[in-house]
Amino acid sequence: MDGSSHLQPSENVVLDLAADQSWGERNRAAWRDVCDGLAQWRLVWTLAWLDIRLKYRGSVLGPFWLTLSTGAMVAAMGILYAVLFRLELRDYIPYLGLSLVLWGFVGALVSDACGAFTTNQGMIRSVRMPFTLYAARIVVRNLIILGHNAVVVVVANLVLWTWPPAGVAWLALPGLVLWLAVSLSLALLLGALCARLHDIPPIVANVMQMAFFLSAVIWKPEQLDDRQWMLALNPFFCLLEVVRGPLFGTPPSLLVVGCALGYSAVLFAITWLVFARVRGRIAFWL
Repeated sequence: MDGSSHLQPSENVVLDLAADQSWGERNRAAWRDVCDGLAQWRLVWTLAWLDIRLKYRGSVLGPFWLTLSTGAMVAAMGILYAVLFRLELRDYIPYLGLSLVLWGFVGALVSDACGAFTTNQGMIRSVRMPFTLYAARIVVRNLIILGHNAVVVVVANLVLWTWPPAGVAWLALPGLVLWLAVSLSLALLLGALCARLHDIPPIVANVMQMAFFLSAVIWKPEQLDDRQWMLALNPFFCLLEVVRGPLFGTPPSLLVVGCALGYSAVLFAITWLVFARVRGRIAFWL
């Protein structure tokens, strides 16, 4: 035998042990990972805030540069599409601003989720930490950026003096809780898949580009008239609407809420099946 044949078994011994685990053992290991990762929320917050500081180090306005660019986009696109769609400017710009800010969170989160583990491969190889911690770090980091960009929505409403009914806005809170769960699930799923298959990120980027135009971000659902039910087939629209609708003063329909919960349940199930199965191999794929 040559030297390479002697090295092959030793290189795969840990992978073989992971493959020999029963499904129950994998479930327990995955559950411990999620619990341990969420229990270290202080470390998650510290790392997420460190990411923001490092990204905008040396900048005068810091993350507010992104806020300014979002505001400029809302103003330019708002005037243009209000004319093209023949919509009232005072009503359309607040809607567009809220939609772009929320979609900015979704798009950035999905993009970052693809590199949840690959961008932290040095830390994963050197320090034994729950994989959930890296996923939660992405969620918190994008929540901080979402908070900065929310200034655009406030300014747009102040300038145009349009405010949604206060009695409806609180309905966005359950939607935000659902968003947090879905975001963590997406980060775990895409992070694990992209660690193994490096051609997934460009596919995801193309899907998100198509979803942007199909999810009623720059146009309003009312423009479909009696075909609005078709939007319920779009998971991105349903998850977007459970937060955007109440903040804009229109509670989402029961169909949209039911579809959002259904799509989320499917995502949770797929994430758990994948994460529990491949969790022991992620470090060896990096």
